[in-house]
Amino acid sequence: MGRMDEPLRLPGSSFAAWSRDRLALARRGADECGDVWQLEPGVYVAATAGPCEEVLRRAQDFLKVPSPLFPPLKRSSGAQTPEVRAHAHAARMRGLRPQAVAARIGEIAPGTARFADQWPTGQDVEILPALRHALAEIGVRYLFSEDAPALLPFAPQLFLAREMLVRPSRWAWPRWIPTPARRFRTRQQVDFTNALRSVVCRRRSSGRLGDDVLGQMLRPSSRYGPLPEEAILDSLPGITVATFETPSRAAGWILLHLARYPQAAGRVAAEAALLPVDPAATTSTHLDSLQYTQALVREVLRLHPPSWLLTRRATRQTQLADYTIDAGATVLVCPYTAHRDAREHFEPDQFQPERWLEDSGSPAKGEAFFSFGTGPHGCEGAALAMAMLTLLTAQTARRYHVSEPSGPEPSYQVTTFGGLTPVGLRLRATLRS
Repeated sequence: MGRMDEPLRLPGSSFAAWSRDRLALARRGADECGDVWQLEPGVYVAATAGPCEEVLRRAQDFLKVPSPLFPPLKRSSGAQTPEVRAHAHAARMRGLRPQAVAARIGEIAPGTARFADQWPTGQDVEILPALRHALAEIGVRYLFSEDAPALLPFAPQLFLAREMLVRPSRWAWPRWIPTPARRFRTRQQVDFTNALRSVVCRRRSSGRLGDDVLGQMLRPSSRYGPLPEEAILDSLPGITVATFETPSRAAGWILLHLARYPQAAGRVAAEAALLPVDPAATTSTHLDSLQYTQALVREVLRLHPPSWLLTRRATRQTQLADYTIDAGATVLVCPYTAHRDAREHFEPDQFQPERWLEDSGSPAKGEAFFSFGTGPHGCEGAALAMAMLTLLTAQTARRYHVSEPSGPEPSYQVTTFGGLTPVGLRLRATLRS
């Protein structure tokens, strides 16, 4: 699931250079400047695995920057307290922790199979829109179960609002200025919130809260009591988009690798052949059996972390590697360069899913991996994202050989501002015999 970190906006000429070729600059910085390097006064980059993990785990010293994408709507009740935010996080996690996801694999798998079934064969298809649609259906259904049909129509508009907000701009407007993108965001957020409010009122009045993520948020906590309705309504627009926006980018890279590495795709297909014919009968045991498929997904996420740059703010003067970081300074955590650190991964630029498997074929542990972050602010939806991506990869490889269009040029362009996205990615599916 997506991390909704604040888009990177740096002042000065260094940001212009970063905008022209951010990935090359990040690699060059890591290679030439070491574990941590200064981009400009008050802005530092943690470029290798050790400092990245240190920053992410020292959450008291390096604060996660709140996302501006879907801020709480203005109401007379005022801003949420830290206690309410902690309560909302705990309530969401009751529905997103690995055990909760494992119990609902049979609800996730049909959507991944439906994506594969609906892929037109024998023609070059721009695949990211289809991936977003399929993963939105899965994500919204996971959050809202039987109420998903009423809320799914809002998902594309929330996604569009998000895209407008993170689009590169030469101006960094103060947050209080109602730019066209922010006004559009607010309209979509209000429309979604009004529809969601009706669902919340009906569930509470009927007493049937549900076992989905929304139902978990409606259940009173023994520690906090009932979660205020505003906290539920304010947190779910961002969570809704996050269930499919970043996973769809990741899925694009995964399908591209199935096309470029047919031997690996064949190994995934062999594993997937043992899945139930009826996708709804899929269980967590079946998911756990897809060891190589999970390793392939993990390896693609290592090479192309969808959220390749995470923003943190120093809360006090502190030390990081050879630098004294002043309070208020920005520290950019770069999973992209950390994952390509030769001290952490043998032949780090090579696609080798086997690096995530022990000799026995069981999952390997202890390798540097920050595609879902780590520490107190790791991605809430990591288990859901891995389940969706693994099953989608398996169901696709089970049915098809995937290939790129012929020609010397790649069938996509990479954008980096909102994340590593293979824009315009075109692929072809041919039925396996």
